[in-house]
Amino acid sequence: MEIFIKVLQVITCFSLLVLVHEFGHFLFAKLFHTRVEKFYLFFNPWFSIFKFRIGETEYGMGWVPFGGYCKIAGMVDESMDTDQMKSEPQPWEYRSKPAWQRLLIIVGGVLMNILLAIVIYIGITYTWGDSYIKTKDVEHGFMFSEVAHEIGFRDGDKILTVEGEYVDNYAQIPSLILLDDARQVQVERGGETVTVTIDPKYIKSMLKDKSFLTLRTPFVVGKVAPEGGAAAAGLMAGDSLVAVDSVPMRWFDEFRTAFADHKGDTAVVTFVRGGETLTASVPVSAEGQVGVYLAGVNLANLYPISTREYSFLEAIPVGCGRAFTSIGSYLKQLKLIVSPETEAYKSVGGIIAMGNFFPGQWDWLSFWQITALISIMLAVLNILPIPMLDGGHMVFILYEMITRRTPSDKFMERAQLVGMIIVFGIVILANGNDIIKLIFK
Repeated sequence: MEIFIKVLQVITCFSLLVLVHEFGHFLFAKLFHTRVEKFYLFFNPWFSIFKFRIGETEYGMGWVPFGGYCKIAGMVDESMDTDQMKSEPQPWEYRSKPAWQRLLIIVGGVLMNILLAIVIYIGITYTWGDSYIKTKDVEHGFMFSEVAHEIGFRDGDKILTVEGEYVDNYAQIPSLILLDDARQVQVERGGETVTVTIDPKYIKSMLKDKSFLTLRTPFVVGKVAPEGGAAAAGLMAGDSLVAVDSVPMRWFDEFRTAFADHKGDTAVVTFVRGGETLTASVPVSAEGQVGVYLAGVNLANLYPISTREYSFLEAIPVGCGRAFTSIGSYLKQLKLIVSPETEAYKSVGGIIAMGNFFPGQWDWLSFWQITALISIMLAVLNILPIPMLDGGHMVFILYEMITRRTPSDKFMERAQLVGMIIVFGIVILANGNDIIKLIFK
């Protein structure tokens, strides 16, 4: 059922984004009296699920449930239909229109995706407001990953400032380090202020790290691995660990450290089950593991949640700001991806990765947040100066406007072919990464 819900969300999201994107091209084409031959949701090789014609345009739905297209007369596009280019240009064709009109027709899809993201962010802001945990409210400090420990952080550190500035929302701290090149983090440790300097050599490791900085949570057993030490000792789901070797502990990272000190040995664990305090001798593996998975914890019971509500008028500038902040962040992510030393290209994902963005249960807030983000991603990727993409067409039009010279149809056909090879290569890389992760996870 969980997989079905994820698939349903992916198809719903992409259907909306594709329709909006292609409608942007359609809208400007119609505005400038340019003939649109086909407007399709999904691709339709050999046959369509349904189709109908209104005026000069055939509308339909294909059977391949990703993508879509708006076929504009007199334009060399991904369909590679060059027969129409052999005849004399007609006044209703794309190629007969002034350069500035063709430019707007091309960027219409990107503009609509950005507009959609703005509308969604405004709706999210107005409906749900802002809910987050303030950095200053994390009174017991944070838990850090192995990579963060190598950098110099310690479990229990309280974040004070990043590059000398207080960060209100703790969840933004990793992105400031990765995307904004923040290199100095001030923490409170044992009552003293300590400065942690982040060496850029760790960026590659941080990109692979999903738990660089997390909130500290109690050790409540969610699931017991059948072959682990916890199972042998009789621990069960729901048990709350409170001590190791009679040393009281509260946070998961404290137990993690204690078990690491008992590698290949046995730890005496005190835990609470149904209100009763019990003890058990738990075998610890050579890796410092006892074979349990943590239970989900309601963070609202541990940390105060700060919420701000907005009127509709207040939500408009906030939503616009979120959209343009997302654009800036995604551009910075692309910069990391094209930097070979970061190896960020290995994290590029395809359809499976996109599906994993969505939760296993339908949640409207998550759905709209992810849809807005993917709409921004689609807009940015489409405006890249790669032939076949909108950005590639835009570059050729700008070249024509500046030089007063029009690229030949043959050149455009070859450029389109090169662009298809590049785009297909990116698609193969992204989905290949997905497959590798499935095999070797």
